[in-house]
Formats: sequence, structure tokens, C-alpha cells
Amino acid sequence: MKKRQFLVTGLFGMSSVAMAASKKRDAACSNDIGPVLLTVTGAIGAGNRGALDPALDQMMAKQKLQFNRAHTFDFAALNALPQTTIKPTLEYDNKQHVLSGPLLSEVLKSAGAGAASDVLLRAVDGYAVQVATADIRKYRFIVATHLDGKAIPLGGLGPLWAVYDADSFSEIMDRPIGARFALCPWGMYHIEAKT
Repeated sequence: MKKRQFLVTGLFGMSSVAMAASKKRDAACSNDIGPVLLTVTGAIGAGNRGALDPALDQMMAKQKLQFNRAHTFDFAALNALPQTTIKPTLEYDNKQHVLSGPLLSEVLKSAGAGAASDVLLRAVDGYAVQVATADIRKYRFIVATHLDGKAIPLGGLGPLWAVYDADSFSEIMDRPIGARFALCPWGMYHIEAKT
């Protein structure tokens, strides 16, 4: 009888360990991040990834980026930040659209780059523009993830677009519509924070 109890207890204990391991594995899987959409480098905090790998970070290497550490964001991380909605008239069709996403200033703060004096915003096509962080706050730039309620697709204006509500600022509205968004790279994938 004692032998039987020992076996039952042993099997129960082993199944408990297996169940705990399974739960731990499932929790780890649920914490897997999605594809990185945005990489912030330069004057940042500790970061959540290491240095540029020229073999694996091909696009960044071809655009001559260099960094020892970075802070990366996937779609879920960007959507976990407080969201802002704007309704600018876009130059592409001269119609008002609803864009939403986190404030760029909040993204920078989350990456530990809140003290940066300016940033270089870089798009997948190589377009890059330097913007003072004072202007990022003044114009309330967002990192748009959604256009008219739908995720912005790669191949369109996304998946990320650094943009502001041009209709809300007279000094921007005074410009021709084709010149209102020169500071707003669509297809943005990299931010270099500078002090």
C-alpha cells in the first residue's frame, strides 16, 4: 500500500510540475513581441535591444545607421500607450481623414528619450527629416498607426506615420497643401534622438 501511495504521490507531483511548466511556457509565449515597427536610438534610456547587426539589420545598415543600443516598439507596444486622434486634410486626396496613435512625445518618453532636443525621423524609403522636440510638442505630432479606423498598411502610408493635424495651426495652413507635411515621414521606422 505504501508503494502505491508513493507512486500516486510521485505521479501527482510530476503532473503538477508539468502543468506549472506548461503554464510558464504559455505565459512566455503570450509575452512574445510582434514584429518591430519602430526603433529609437541615440539619446535614449537603457533600451530593450542591443547594437546594430549589419548582417540582420540590412535596411538600417544600408541607410548608414549605427547604434550600440536601441528601444524598439511593436504594434501592441505602440497601441498600449495613450492614444490621440487627429483629423487633418491630407495632401494626397485633399480630404479630411481620421488618424490615431500615441503622441510622438510619449513614444520618446517611453524610450527614455524625453530629454532629446531634436530627433531625426527616418522612413523606409530613406526620407529623413530633423525636427525639434519643441515642435513635436507644439504641433502634437502623433505616431499614427490607424487611418480612418484601420491599421495603416505597409505599402500605403504606414505602418507608422509621424504626423500632426495641419488644419489646427494657421502657420501650417498658410502653406500650399503639398508643403504642409514636409516634417511628417510616412513609412517611418526609425527615430534618432539627439541632445
